[in-house]
Amino acid sequence: MLKNITPTTTQAWQKLQAHYNQIQAQQLRDLFAQDTERFQKLSLQFEDFLYDLSKNRITEETLDLLVTLAEETALPGAIESMFAGEKINVTENRAVLHTALRNFTDTELLLEGENILKDVRAVQQQMKTFCDNIHNGTLKGYTGKAFRHVVNIGIGGSHLGPQMVCEALKSYQQPNLEVHFISNVDGTDAAEVLKKLDPETTLFIIASKTFTTKETITNAITARSWFLQQAKNQAHVSKHFVALSTNTAEVEKFGIAPENIFQFWDWVGGRFSLWSAIGLSIACALGYNRFEELLRGAESMDKHFRKTPLRQNIPVLMALLSIWYTNFFNCQTHAILPYDQYMRLLPEFLQQLLMESNGKSTDRNGQPVTYQTQPVVWGAAGTNSQHSFFQLIHQGTILIPCDFIAAAKTNNPIGEHQALLMSNYFAQTEALMKGKNEAEVREELEKKNMAANELESLLPHKLFEGNKPTTSIMMRQLTPYNLGSLLAMYEHKTFVQGVILNIYSFDQWGVELGKQLATSIEQELLRDKKAAHDASTTNLIQYYQQNSN
Repeated sequence: MLKNITPTTTQAWQKLQAHYNQIQAQQLRDLFAQDTERFQKLSLQFEDFLYDLSKNRITEETLDLLVTLAEETALPGAIESMFAGEKINVTENRAVLHTALRNFTDTELLLEGENILKDVRAVQQQMKTFCDNIHNGTLKGYTGKAFRHVVNIGIGGSHLGPQMVCEALKSYQQPNLEVHFISNVDGTDAAEVLKKLDPETTLFIIASKTFTTKETITNAITARSWFLQQAKNQAHVSKHFVALSTNTAEVEKFGIAPENIFQFWDWVGGRFSLWSAIGLSIACALGYNRFEELLRGAESMDKHFRKTPLRQNIPVLMALLSIWYTNFFNCQTHAILPYDQYMRLLPEFLQQLLMESNGKSTDRNGQPVTYQTQPVVWGAAGTNSQHSFFQLIHQGTILIPCDFIAAAKTNNPIGEHQALLMSNYFAQTEALMKGKNEAEVREELEKKNMAANELESLLPHKLFEGNKPTTSIMMRQLTPYNLGSLLAMYEHKTFVQGVILNIYSFDQWGVELGKQLATSIEQELLRDKKAAHDASTTNLIQYYQQNSN
């Protein structure tokens, strides 16, 4: 089980504080000048990946101290507890076994005496058969036409993961089948998707573990009503709707056939669920074999994470860097910058994965934390982001660590595009590391024969402090397998942060309060039931009621 160890009470934390005081002013450009082997010492390779940590404000001593922190907070034992199926999601009394969904070994994995891998294999076979029948035309709509559109209706983990993966692997998509996503309870989301579709050739996937999630069920009912406007017969719903749920009774009441219910389990957290039946839309989009490649890539990272010593363990080092910057440099945000248009939704997916998991202020002892937990995660695809917020990263007043992610080989070789993209990728991390000092700016301006007074006036505006930390993550090519490895790396990074920071990463009680209040206010808006609110909320509701018709 996870041990309740407050990180700030460890010897390693105290040593890290002293170490930070010693190196905080060191310049990255100087560290590179002092050690010609810095890259070799501070980079790791894993299969098709290169992880370059050398442009971070660390030394080998920093990493040694951070690894000691991981050891003192009992990380190795916690890793084994998760993989073994212990109930480390303590506040919900659940195991955390999303790794079982991509476990292709022949060994048993027992949970409460049952081999859960047997159940996992059964659902995977059900998914494979279903997807194959969609693609070969065996499964058809109520008029006998083949399906041309699949619509995933979910929210949160039942939406962000599948949508991100489908977008990231679009170049592998099956022909003649388009996948769409509806998540927002704002009616515009459903309206804009449905207007593109033909009921005769559209399949809906309702992704809701409990089949009671308000946003998802509202959108599902809207989709069913839209479908029945043309199909007329309620019996046809069973041919066009499937469910990813554990609530069989409610699913069947909705009109979905029992054979079209895909199971998953309470040991699969929503934001870790794309590997489960929640990934059915992915399997439909790519074909089941490609979906399995995604799982196998994740399994490979699982093995690396579980078996590799901490000092060479990629997810562990990524998590330790986050703790280093957040708690010692007081960094409040972290940017995710994929230099690949296909991965443009990755920052949004990682926002949920990291912030919903570790956005906590209570430790595992039930006490308020006295240190920083999860920074704000944000970002956008390069090179677009260079022309929006990079100015702040380069010359702003706050320090923002960044992950730069790219594939060396493009899936769309067009002219010189990839060389131009990658030249920006390399240039940005170098510029953030080196900056531009006064002597360099002065020399640059003097070459332009600028008047002395104009030069002195312009010079301070062209200074770049540099010393901005970046991690470069490069893969050979964006494939289902490599994407699986990348996503599993961030999952395990999330877990490691939670263990070391002594918080529970697998619950999300902070999501619940807003839902509870929304349910109460919904009754007020739809049933005209009066309720007491603060003055602001009362007047906002009144404005809505006066202006919504």
